[in-house]
Amino acid sequence: MNRFSFYRGVTYVRYSSLLILIILFSGLTFGQSGKVYVAYIESEIDLGMVPYIKRTISEAEKAHADAIIFKINTFGGRLDAATQIKDAIISSNLLTIALIDHRAISAGSYIALSCKKIAMVPGATIGAATVVNQKGQKMSEKYQAFMRSEMRTVAETNGRPVNIAQGMVDERIVIPGLVDSTELISLTTDEAIKYHIADTVVTNLAGVLAAFHLNGDKMIKVKSNWSEDAVAFLQNPVVSSILIIAGLIGLFIEIKTPGFGFGGLIAVVSFALFFGSSYILQMSSSLEIIMFIVGVVLLILEIFVIPGFGITGVAGIILIIASIFMALVGGIPFFDLQLMSPAIVQLSVSLLLTLLSVFYLAKFLPKSKHFSKLILAEKEDASEGFVSRPSGGDLLGAVGIALTTLRPAGTAVIKDKKVDVVSESEYVQQGSKIKVIRVEGIKIVVRPLKN
Repeated sequence: MNRFSFYRGVTYVRYSSLLILIILFSGLTFGQSGKVYVAYIESEIDLGMVPYIKRTISEAEKAHADAIIFKINTFGGRLDAATQIKDAIISSNLLTIALIDHRAISAGSYIALSCKKIAMVPGATIGAATVVNQKGQKMSEKYQAFMRSEMRTVAETNGRPVNIAQGMVDERIVIPGLVDSTELISLTTDEAIKYHIADTVVTNLAGVLAAFHLNGDKMIKVKSNWSEDAVAFLQNPVVSSILIIAGLIGLFIEIKTPGFGFGGLIAVVSFALFFGSSYILQMSSSLEIIMFIVGVVLLILEIFVIPGFGITGVAGIILIIASIFMALVGGIPFFDLQLMSPAIVQLSVSLLLTLLSVFYLAKFLPKSKHFSKLILAEKEDASEGFVSRPSGGDLLGAVGIALTTLRPAGTAVIKDKKVDVVSESEYVQQGSKIKVIRVEGIKIVVRPLKN
């Protein structure tokens, strides 16, 4: 073998080895396809959606996914919920893609613009993000200024036209050839592409993968789980109002009946669900829960330990109502009546229905046939020989000593017997002389004697 043949053989081996390594590496690469997670924003945006979106982003990050697609079809919803979702999307290092399927209106456009890429199906719409209240009325300039700055921030972050984003909030922003000073910006798919709000037009999720070179990736569609659905259900205004009413009625029943029973169980379960779901959605903190517990304790102390009804009971009621109200308003600043008005209405209606229910329970239920199953319906009269305790008629006119302070009820010693008495009207000090002036069944009414 000559030297030329030897070097040619070595070169052949080298190139063959390199080719084999390339083939092996390519096979390994294609065999280990990436992952793309898909989350759905296809209903009204509320606080119940926040845990679902955060969980999806967290799972995608732990799996080192190549991207997250947010499939959006919504008319909008709560601004506080959209802000939390936007913060979670902006904070992620993954490629975030908004697929606008039909519409991303109001808070939906805000979430879409927070994604790094935007794809739209033909005939879709994005925009109209001015802040309105629950009646659809435009809110004050303070809120519009906040929303403009938020839209400006997400547009700047992802390299989109700032004036277009702000024009979705403020009709005073003029875009020649698009809108004048009387219209909010709302873009069709073609307009969104033309004005560089959207990046591409697709027809489905597979088109998104192809458009952003994710063809080989495995698509993982994430749906909300039962616990997230349960929390969202419990925070529905109607459901949360029912929980408040049931809890307050249960608390009333428990206070009016001896021992811990059915009323107490209803109260504990109702308020645990109300404050628990609120805590999960970050609408309340441990402060509201502590305030509520302290309020209940103060109310119980006032009723069962401290005679009369004074500052302790009033403080307890204030703490209970304040804690519920704070859980309803969430992170909304106090004294902002425009944003707090739904919570004020909800709490007012709940308290009114609670008072009506308590009145019904106190006045009518004992006479109903259903409630009579829970109580003894037959009378046991003294005329028939049933006596629960002596009537005290032999004490009328007798003089004794107040064994305890009468506020107005207390205990006294009369005719060497320890009896429960009630002062006619005055506050009677312990050790004062008293006289029995009236006996009404088992109630012994006394009056202090002047020295």
